[in-house]
Amino acid sequence: QVQLVESGGGLVQPGGSLRLSCAASGRIFSLNMMGWYRQAPGKQRELVARIFSGGGTNYADSVKGRFTISRDNAKNTVYLQMNSLKPEDTAVYYCNADQIFGPSSYRGNYWGQGTQVTVSS
Repeated sequence: QVQLVESGGGLVQPGGSLRLSCAASGRIFSLNMMGWYRQAPGKQRELVARIFSGGGTNYADSVKGRFTISRDNAKNTVYLQMNSLKPEDTAVYYCNADQIFGPSSYRGNYWGQGTQVTVSS
């Protein structure tokens, strides 16, 4: 199995910045998609950003121009740089990754435990 461990969450003032990290370990063949979802109380979990092995990215409309996703394949780590944070960004942020390559025993979809991001003055 693949384990995903998030770090970097915390409390920040509106307009501030945070960088989230997610490191993958375990039975890794080749990670295809790595991304971030978030869930606020009373709301559905939503995609924030994702990045594919070929470099393509997707962003939620609400974070375009403020957040940047990147990855370091040598470290099996994905990052989310969050700038100009707003109170509505407050949520638990979850790392997600999948493997679609290699033998079937390597393939799967994986989730981290989440890290809290709170934007408040």
